[in-house]
Amino acid sequence: MFRVNTSAHKLPPLSQLGPFIALAVACVVFGLTTDNFLTGANFALILQQVMVVGVIAIGQTLIILTAGIDLSCGMLMALGSIVMTKFATELGLPTPLAILAGVAVTTLFGLINGLLVTRIKLPPFIVTLGTMNVAFAVTQLYSESQTVSGVPDAMTWLGNTFEIGGTPIAHGTVLMVLLYLGVWYWLRDTASGRHVYAVGNNPEATRLVGIPTERVLLGVYVLAGVFYGIASLLSVARTSVGDPNAGQTENLDAITAVVLGGTSLFGGRGMVLGSLAGAIVVGVLRNGLTLMGVSSVYQVLITGILVILAVTVDQLSRKGGR
Repeated sequence: MFRVNTSAHKLPPLSQLGPFIALAVACVVFGLTTDNFLTGANFALILQQVMVVGVIAIGQTLIILTAGIDLSCGMLMALGSIVMTKFATELGLPTPLAILAGVAVTTLFGLINGLLVTRIKLPPFIVTLGTMNVAFAVTQLYSESQTVSGVPDAMTWLGNTFEIGGTPIAHGTVLMVLLYLGVWYWLRDTASGRHVYAVGNNPEATRLVGIPTERVLLGVYVLAGVFYGIASLLSVARTSVGDPNAGQTENLDAITAVVLGGTSLFGGRGMVLGSLAGAIVVGVLRNGLTLMGVSSVYQVLITGILVILAVTVDQLSRKGGR
């Protein structure tokens, strides 16, 4: 009897299994209705298409777990890509240093977000709305609204592919999966990772037991900035350019992935691997509907409905748990 209860207790809640179930259902539906969906090449293409948003969603997940939100993530990614490409092409910096410069800029913005939230106690929504506009303006001014081309080959290496069983897999896809596994382990099996959940659940109670809540929050925003910098590199690798107009929808796409992945907007509940599933669900929907010849307008409509349903389920589950 004891063993049965222990096993059941280890099973993830239904809200966390939801995105994986939705992904399986979507794959079955599109597999039955289209000819080219269930192929290795198509699945590899979907993963390559979602790898930028997928990595952004890691940082977004960490922030939402603390009951915050980051509207600046997409524009920070665009700024990071412009910085690293211009540093490499115009300043002639070695590729590793140029990449580090781009990641440093996004990390700095993450630090600014964190300081404004923790020290001045501004709402994350307002803070990141402001830094989103600042990052957009800096990106346009620094790039002169021009695409940066001629980037070094080493900067686009993650966009290259290798074959497994005849299926081309992008190096960036592998990096995305490894990042998710690393963050999943950190959140689940380390004290600092569990502190993130504790702050999201009840920051005052967390502070009273001796956990430095402000330090945890600040660390989360800084770490999110690091992931946005990595996403900048993936964006450059995928497109082979620094695009100042990138990032204008990635913030909402990342939030959509996190919400569909079962992370509660109220903080303290969720699994980072669910965000990966959520990003893939969105990618699968867009890919499958495109193969079916459905207009992109309906793709946006369906995605919006799914987000509302996911938040509704989260709200109802919270009320049911009281």
